[in-house]
Parts: sequence; C-alpha cells; structure tokens
Amino acid sequence: MADAMMSNIFKKSSKQIQANWVKDLASSGASAKGRMSATELERQTAEFLELLTVASEHARAGDITAPEFKAIREFLEGVSRSRVAQGFSSDETASFIFSLKKPLFAALHAEAGKDVDLLAEQVWRATELLDALGLHTVKAYQKSREDVINRQQREMLELSTPVVKLWDGILALPMIGTLDSARTQVVMESLLQRVVDTGAQIAILDITGVPTVDTLVAQHLLKTVTALRLMGAECIISGVRPQIAQTIVHLGVDLQGVTTKANLADALALALKRTGSTLKQ
Repeated sequence: MADAMMSNIFKKSSKQIQANWVKDLASSGASAKGRMSATELERQTAEFLELLTVASEHARAGDITAPEFKAIREFLEGVSRSRVAQGFSSDETASFIFSLKKPLFAALHAEAGKDVDLLAEQVWRATELLDALGLHTVKAYQKSREDVINRQQREMLELSTPVVKLWDGILALPMIGTLDSARTQVVMESLLQRVVDTGAQIAILDITGVPTVDTLVAQHLLKTVTALRLMGAECIISGVRPQIAQTIVHLGVDLQGVTTKANLADALALALKRTGSTLKQ
C-alpha cells in the first residue's frame, strides 16, 4: 500500500527538506573542488524530491522495483553516470541519497508529534526506502565505472597496437607487451580493417617487443595469420629471436606455411620483393 504520511510530508515540507538536504550535501563536500555547481546540486535534489513525492503516493515505500519507481531508478542511474564523469567516489555518490535521511527524519518527527509508535514506523519505512535507493545508486555507479574502465582499456589496447603503412601494399603492426586473447582480438580487428581500407597485400606482425611466446601466444598469432589469409593478404612474422624460436620448437607449435624473419628490416625487404617494389638509390 502507498505511504500516505510520507507522501504528505513531501508535499508539505519539500522546500524545507530540500534546503536542509542541500546544506548537508554541501557541508559533506558534494560539490568539492568545483566538480559540481550549486545550481546543479539544487536542480538534482529538487527533481529527486518531486519524483519521490509522486512515487510515494502510489507505491509501497520499500519496494523500489515497482513500476512507480522506474523514473526514480532511471534518474539515479543518470546521477551515478554524471558522478563517475565528474570524478566522485562511490562514497560521495551514495551520500546523495543517505544525506537525505536527516532532514526527512526531522520532518517526520515534526509531523508525528508525540506519537512515538507512528514516528518509529515512519522512520523505519523511510530508512528502508532510502537504503534501497542508496544501494541502487551504488550499483549504478559501479556499473558506470566498470563501463568507463572497460572503454579505457580498449582504447589503450588500440593505442598499443598501431597499424603502420610502411609502403604501398605493405602494413606493419609492431606489438609490445603480453599478447592475450583480448589484445589479439583488437589486433585482428585493427589489422583487418586497415587491410580493407588500404587494399594491402602484405601485413608484417613484428613481435620484437613481445617478451615471451608460449602456446597460447603462438595460437593467437596463428589465428591472426589465418584471418589475414581469409582477407586475401599475406602475413610475415618478424622479430623471431633465437630464444623465441627455441621456445616455439620445444612447444611443438606448428608454424608451417607462416613466413618468419629475424627482424623488421628483413621482413620489409621480403615484402618489397613479393610486391615487386624496389627502393630507389
């Protein structure tokens, strides 16, 4: 059932509740270091109280999964996303909801008067409601933060795997660091797209900067070679040092049919020969 008393409190005292709420938020550093303007904070608190007033008229206070709370859930998800972008911590983001307890409890106390049982009941309902909304806010913050981290990791992977045009019809991708499944996927996508864009005939994968080659790394390289062949491009692997060559032999990895060279210069010379290009003296 809907919570009539809480709904009435919001209708009668929303301005006072908001004023005290904004004051508490400001004192707790919600707009610290200029990350959020006072105007934005006032707008968010006013919008939240308006949505909460409407929802409390029709929904059971503690059940924020009800359809009546959909607008509030979406609003808090938006607040969480903006807090992530503004550099707020999860604690600071959660305080947006939890700092509402003090002014709301004060308003409930004033409304209940000397009716201790009524006050206890309403405080408990308000606590359930705000705790549930606070938990939803933290979950939304964590998801937004994870989305940002995943995007940044992908961007870093793309930056760490630059595809360079060495010559007409010849591309090179120097790889530095550990080659895992996620990075291999980025390598293949970047390289295949560049093959399509440039019509390259040969792609050189330079693994000089790859510290170790194990069975998994070798399989990743073979997948990339296969994908390039399917696109009609030839692949040359360069940077195969003696230690890596020995490791590949010991692992029993079959690189038959894959052209390898000790260094990038040798790979480029071979690529020029196969494309019929010559260097002018």
